[in-house]
This record gives sequence, structure tokens and C-alpha cells, in this order.
Amino acid sequence: MTGATLAPPNTTTNGVNKTHTTVDDGGYNANVFAGKEEQMVQVCEYLEKSGFLPQALVQNEVSWFYGNLGIDDFYFALESVETIANHIMSLYGAKILAFTKHENALAINLEKESEDSSIYIHSSEPGISQLQGPQCEKRIDEHYLDPSTASSAYRVESYRSSPTVSNAMTPQLRCYFVTKCQFVNPSPTPEQETDIKQVADQNFLKKATDYTRTIYEDVMRNVLQRTGPVIEMYEVKGTRERRLVIGYRQGSTQGFFSAMSDLYHYYDLYSTRKYVEQFSNGVTIMGLYLNPLPNARAVPIEHSIYQVMKETSLLYCLPTTPLQEFFKTNKLSVQETVYGYVCWIFSQHFLNRLGKEYLSLTNILDKVNPVHEEVLTKMKKRLRQDTFTREYILDIIKQYPDLIKLLYANFATVHYVNQREASIQPTISYQRLTTVENLTNEQLSKKIKSVTSNAHEQLVFESFLQFNQHVLKTNFYQSTKVALSFRLDPSFLPEIEYPTKLYGMFLVVGSEFRGFHLRFRDVARGGIRIIRSRNREAYSINQRTLFDENYALAATQQRKNKDIPEGGSKGTILLDIYQQDKARVAFEKYVDSVLDLLITGQTMGIKEPLVDLMGKPEILFFGPDEGTADYMDWASQHARRRNASFWKAFTTGKSQSLGGIPHDTYGMTTRSVHQYVLGIYRTFGLKEEECTKLQTGGPDGDLGSNEIKISKDKTVAIVDGSGVLYDSNGIEREELTRLANKRLMINNFDTAKLSKDGFRVLVDENNVQLPNGDVVENGLQFRNTFHTHPSAKATVFVPCGGRPESIDLYNVQKLVDNDGVPHFKYIVEGANLFITQEARLRLERQGIVIFKDASANKGGVTSSSLEVLAALAFNDAEFVEHMCVKDGQVPEFYQAYVEQVQRIIERNAAVEFEALWREHSKSGTPISNLSDDLSVAIVQLNEQLQNTGLWDNVQLRHAVLRKAFPSLLLEKLGLDTLLARVPENYVKAIFGAYLASQFVYRYGASPDHFAFFEFMRENYYAETN
Repeated sequence: MTGATLAPPNTTTNGVNKTHTTVDDGGYNANVFAGKEEQMVQVCEYLEKSGFLPQALVQNEVSWFYGNLGIDDFYFALESVETIANHIMSLYGAKILAFTKHENALAINLEKESEDSSIYIHSSEPGISQLQGPQCEKRIDEHYLDPSTASSAYRVESYRSSPTVSNAMTPQLRCYFVTKCQFVNPSPTPEQETDIKQVADQNFLKKATDYTRTIYEDVMRNVLQRTGPVIEMYEVKGTRERRLVIGYRQGSTQGFFSAMSDLYHYYDLYSTRKYVEQFSNGVTIMGLYLNPLPNARAVPIEHSIYQVMKETSLLYCLPTTPLQEFFKTNKLSVQETVYGYVCWIFSQHFLNRLGKEYLSLTNILDKVNPVHEEVLTKMKKRLRQDTFTREYILDIIKQYPDLIKLLYANFATVHYVNQREASIQPTISYQRLTTVENLTNEQLSKKIKSVTSNAHEQLVFESFLQFNQHVLKTNFYQSTKVALSFRLDPSFLPEIEYPTKLYGMFLVVGSEFRGFHLRFRDVARGGIRIIRSRNREAYSINQRTLFDENYALAATQQRKNKDIPEGGSKGTILLDIYQQDKARVAFEKYVDSVLDLLITGQTMGIKEPLVDLMGKPEILFFGPDEGTADYMDWASQHARRRNASFWKAFTTGKSQSLGGIPHDTYGMTTRSVHQYVLGIYRTFGLKEEECTKLQTGGPDGDLGSNEIKISKDKTVAIVDGSGVLYDSNGIEREELTRLANKRLMINNFDTAKLSKDGFRVLVDENNVQLPNGDVVENGLQFRNTFHTHPSAKATVFVPCGGRPESIDLYNVQKLVDNDGVPHFKYIVEGANLFITQEARLRLERQGIVIFKDASANKGGVTSSSLEVLAALAFNDAEFVEHMCVKDGQVPEFYQAYVEQVQRIIERNAAVEFEALWREHSKSGTPISNLSDDLSVAIVQLNEQLQNTGLWDNVQLRHAVLRKAFPSLLLEKLGLDTLLARVPENYVKAIFGAYLASQFVYRYGASPDHFAFFEFMRENYYAETN
């Protein structure tokens, strides 16, 4: 038997030699129902008693049903006499209906669904996908296979009948038998999960041949070691039949069973039998027995099977798309369909640009004028959402499948590599390209203009061409992948909307999500965020703003990272509206598909080398963010399993057993935010215990829980995912701390501990009466807008969670009373992008003191950077000894290092607070602008310092690095060892970042010409003489 293109040839597994050919053992033992004859008699008796069929015809109809249709014995073994009799009566009625309509063909559609087993039997022409009709396979996917889990799974057996009499009234049938799995061992141990006899369904073990069990066990073990699908092909000696075996993890794809039928039908193949087997270790294996259609003019199965295998991985990534109809009707191939879908997503994000007219308007209007500012903001939002909706773009794309073909050929000509394992023959993908007109970019642009009928249609397809021109690397043609990833050159982004140029940009598309990763420097750091949508309206908004939100988050990160060597980056994963429970699956696919582009593939048929227009290696660093804190361990270990050289530093916020410094455990982010709160109390002579506070982001979150635990104020309101908790007399601190320690939302708060003026309104509650008599009609809306509610007043407002732009020019006026008195005196923006810059400036003009996110929320990135520095500084053995917590035993160095990281975070926050307040007091410049000015000044000076002669002065370099490196690392390893182990470009960045931040915090963003000389003379020149 062959483990063809996607398995190493001539290998031996479990004692079985995998060759290219096997004898026809059927794979499964034939279903034989011993009681069939007796059952026929009982069915006849039942029909005679019912009286619906003429008695003279009963025997004839039963014999025809049992003998002529070729229905598999599995049906008769599963079904009751009553059900079989009802199906025979249904078919008799269908015959009469066909006769009265003068139809020569009999359409058969029998089905019975139950919780434990279901049967579908319908007329089916081989090799043809059904566009209308019962759509049995789609229903099997949706009802049984997609929801299958290790604890509740369904297996499928499907057979194509071979009627004994071939005529229009005895059509070919396709039978599907779905049964609930009865696993031998429903809860296998890690040692048992690779033993097929332990994890298989009992019926599978009875029916499968020894050889099938052996090869399925091989596939199963490979699935457990990989993230993506395992695809193998087996030839049958003396026949043209090809058996395709596909293994994957349960829940990792949707609609895959029905999509595979569309795929092999496209190549004029049909299946005689197919099986889907489930295993209690979370693995699914699909077996397809494929044959060529008789007299078909298609490519021979001996060649087309390799194309089916290659495109199986594409279908696994995206089993269904809105362009599927073109594939089912043979107008577009799978590759062309998926390409069109990806470009549809690309165009959704990058067609709705503002254009030259908006640029002209910005030059005319005064941005400082609040009225003009509001006009620009409203116009920007209107232009973004009204010009090209996703539905409008899709309608245009569907009108021109031939243009999709041409544009796909343009894309494939660059990125497709003809890799046909064990053969020098060109693949069908390659042959297909040679039959399509190969146009240059200029010719394609002219073609688009000539074919499309208006400017909007032209813009849509020009965005396809723009996509092609800016893809530098993709896993589109890699044989095994879990999602599609594209490394893009971001130079196409208009400067008016994205003034700071991106260094790198990734687009990732999976069946459960879409996502981006953006960074502003080669070496950059930032978190990966999961974005969920509560309803379709929220999803539509999130989808429309995804890229801009990602860019803004990365830009904020770039400003936050001013104290550390890495630049700013951010990743976003937007879950599809119907996949809100698939965050873990989406994250794993996102990470694995990005790794496809970071690690050079070495294994033909699994991970091959890709076309790389970048021309140099890249490394990304991922950190925890909303919804991903629990996934960092997996990502690090997965990078290690994929032999990434950078696996130790790939993620931060890992568990302590892997050398991570968890931000939530040690309150790293909160330590920075709270320093600004303390700075306000100190500067304005306030006592913390007497100050009231409103906080968004509850006791269940990292920042919210630690802010509760670290503070001593009188908190009057908490807003979190479950609702609003309010008490004007101060929420009972002990109960609030209990929730924070247990990381529980405020729906767990004991409301008996609220005063008579307090209340709690949950998001799923409606028509709730508040103590003052007001009625809350909708709890969800109340939660979303409470921070602008008239009762939301406090000394200080600390957003620790919430959606970006929760306060903007549309609602900012609600934070000020009619008499001009602000609801809050001070705001420390812990949550990223909670307030828009325009709104911040408006609030500052109203007298509110605001410290924005880029300044306040930087503790986490500092912690992450120092965590990575330790990983780079220690060798593997030292890292395990000093940085890995094992069995609850915290290494002495680890404990001391964490405390030093906390002190560095607090010091950096305090120094920046003082610098911002000093500059604001001197110049009157809004703090929100000063924060950006300081960040830009530090980032620019950092880059300049790395490229000046200062670095070449070894004595000066060492003097700076002795202060820049954490003292504990210097004491443990020494400067020489650190310089030998940490990459030079990273050390350079440490050198530049430390000098730049210390100088700018002391002298401001616009110092005089002699300030830097004075700074260096006072701090370093004495040490070098």
C-alpha cells in the first residue's frame, strides 16, 4: 500500500512496508445482515395489513426494494420493519407521481434522523455535485461531523449502490449511515491515545480489516503530532481505484466532508464508498474510495489524484466560501475559488479608503477647531462604511469569474512552485497555468478597465491586482496547512490614513477567522488579541474596523515600547460570527500558519520551501492580550516542535514552568497604570482612601483584578463583561477583593453587601428599576454606555478594559454636565485605545487631567522584554535552573528577577509621569500630545544613536550597557557573557533605547543643542576616562 506524496516513501511503520500498491482487500469487511430474508417476510406482512399498497403488488415492490436497488445490508440491519415498510410505500407513491407527471426518472429521497443514528438514501448520478435537492452531506456535516467531540462523536458509512437492473425507474443510489460512536475507551490516557484498539469505535474495529486498522493508526499518530491535516493516498493492484485517507483533529475544520465530494467531482471522479471514523483521542479520519467516471475526457486519475491531494489542504483551510457555486459548476477551480475569496477579504479592508477629496478637506479645515474636527471624524466613518460594503464587493466579484481566473494566474505565476514528488511531470496546477493567458500587470490593468462596466467594478478588481503585487510570501501552495497566510509589503497603504509606515504586515485567513499581524520595526513585540462579536451587528462593525484597530493598537504599542529594545507590533484574530466558541482553534491556526512563513520548509509533501520575495529571514515575537493569555505556552512549545530556533523567545507571558513571567500573577501591567494614579494623588495632594473611582474592566481580568487588589480608594462603579455594579457609598472592598482573587465577574457579587443606593444590572436583564426610580430597559446597552451615564461620576476614572474608541467625539460631551462640570477630574487610560485622541484633547480642554494608554499601559511590554532578555542570556541548562518553576519550587534567581522587573516598571512609569507633568506645567501643551511627542522623540533618538559613532566607542558602550542591563543578569553572568550570547542587533537596540529614554525623560522632547552633551558628560564620560 502507498503512503504517497504526503508521506516519506519506502518507510516501515508498525512492521508494515508501505509500498505504492496493495491488493484489493476492500478495506472494510462487507456488511452482511443474516436476518434479511426473515425481515422481508415481516415487511410484506406489515404492508399487507396496512392496506396502502394493493395486495397483489406487495411482494413485487418488496422484492424490487430489497433486490434491485443495491442498498447496503447496513440499512436493513439498522432499520425496523415499520421504517422499511414506510420507505417502500414512499417509493411506490413516488412512482405513481412520476407516472402522472409523465416523468421517466424516479427521484428517491429516503431519510430517518434520530439522536443515535440517521439514514439518508437518495438518487445520485456519479461524479455530480448536487446544487439543489436534499443536500444530505451538508446536513451530515452540520448536524453530526462538525459538532463531534471526543466525548460525543458520530461515524459515517456511505455506499454507492449498484442496481441489478439499470433503467430510469431503478436509479443509482447513494446511501449514508450515521451512527453515534461507542468507543472502547472514551477517556484514554496519554499512553493509550496512540493505540487504535483503545480509542476506536467498537463497530469500526469489527468492520475494518487488519490492514485498514494499521494504516489508520499510522495516520492517527501523525495527526496527534501535527497541527494540520495528514493526507495519504493508496493504490489498489489491478485497478484504477485510489484510496484517499485524510486525518485531522476534531473541530479543526467545518463542512469538510461535503466539500471533498465537490473536489473530486471537479476532476470527474466518483466514490464507490466513503467512511468517516472518529476516535476518542480527538482525531477524525476520512477514507474515500475514488474511481474515474467511465468514458470521461478528464485528466487520468493517475495524475488528477495528486491534484486532489494538493487541493485537499486548501479545502481543509476553507471548506466553504461564498464563491463555492463557481467551483461546483466547474467554472473555477478550488485554487481560483479560494484565491477569489482571499482577495474579497483583502478588498473589504483596503477598498474603503478616504481618497484625495478627504485629503483636500483636511487641508481646508482646521483640525484644532472642535466643529471642524467632528466633521472630519464623521466624514471618515461615513466614507469607510458606506462606499464598498462586503456584500456589494461580492456581487461585483461574482459577475466576472473569468477575471478571477486571469488574476489568479498572475498570482500563481509568481508563487507557485512545481513540486511533484517522485516524478518530474508537471502538476495539473502548472499545466492549468499554461492554458491561461499570462498577462503583465500593465496588461491586466488594461484588461480590467476594458471588461468591467463602471469605476466601482474596476476598483474592486484593481484591488486584486494590488494584492498580487504586494504578496512577498505565502503558504497558499504548501501541502499541509491549517490556514492561509500572506506576508505583504505594506507600502500600498496611503500615508494620509497611516502616517507611520509599517515594517511588516501579515494577513491570515482561516475557516473560523481572519486576522492581521502588523509591526513597525524588524525586531518588534506586541500581543495577539482575540476579537469576539456578541451579535451580527457587532461582527459587522468589528469586521469593518479590524485593520484600523490593529494598526492603532500596533502604533500605540510602538509608543509604549519606547523604554525597551523592541519596536511595536500587534496581532488581531476576528472570530467569524458563527465561530465564537472557536478561539483556541483560531489562535492555533493563526500561529501555525504564520510559522509557515517564518520557518523554511524542508520536507517535500509536508512543509516545502516557499517562494520568498523578502529575501531574508524574519522573527516575530508574540505576547498575551485579550483572550490569548492561556495560549502562550502552547505557541512556544509548538514553535519548538516545528524546530524554530527562536522558540524560547517566541512568546512571553508563558507559565512559570516554561520560564515565563505571567503578567496577571505579578500585576505587571497594573504596576505601571497604578503608578500614574499614585502620581496624581501625590501631585495634587490627595489621599487615596478618600478618592472615588470608576473602573471599566472587572475583577475577572488581569488589569482589572490587580487594580482592585493594589488600590485603597473608594470604588463606586465596576463595569465588566457581565454588567454594571454601582454603589455611590463605595463598593464593599472585601467582597470586591474576593472576586478579584478568584477572577470572577461582578455577576458573582453578593448584592446583599450593597448599600440602599447601590445596584447591579447584568447584560441579560431588561426593565430593571434603579434605587432612584429610573428604569434600565436594556442591560446590554446600559453596560456598553455606563461610562457616559449621568451617575458615572468619580474623582478618577481608570479604564482597565473595554472596546477601542468607547469614548469618541460622538459621546465625549456626555462626560461633562450641562453646567460644564466634568464627571471625572482625572483619567488614567489603562485600556488600550479606550479614548480617541480627539476626545482626549476635548476632555483636556474641559480641565480633566488625562494620562493616555501609550504612557500608562506599558508595564506588560517591559516585563515581556526582560523575560525575553533572560531567555537570550541563559543557555538551556541555566534557563531551566534559574528561570523555570518546577513542582511549585521557585528558583531564588527567578523570584529576585521578578521583583527587579517590577521595580523597573514602577521606576519607568514614575519617571515618565514626572516628565509629562513637568513639560505640561511649563508649556501648557495637552498631556495627550506630550505623550506622543515624548514617544516619537525617544524612538527617533534611539534609531539615531544605534547608527552613530557612540556605539563604536567600546568603553562608552560598556558604560551604558552596565546601567541598561538588569543588575541581576550582570551579577549572574557578567557583561562579557551577555554580549557574547545576546544578538548584537538586540544589544544595539538596548543601548539606543536606554540612552534615548533616559535623556528625553530628563530634557523633554525638544531639548536645546547642548543638552545631550551635558547629559552624556554627567552620566557617562567620567566613566570612560
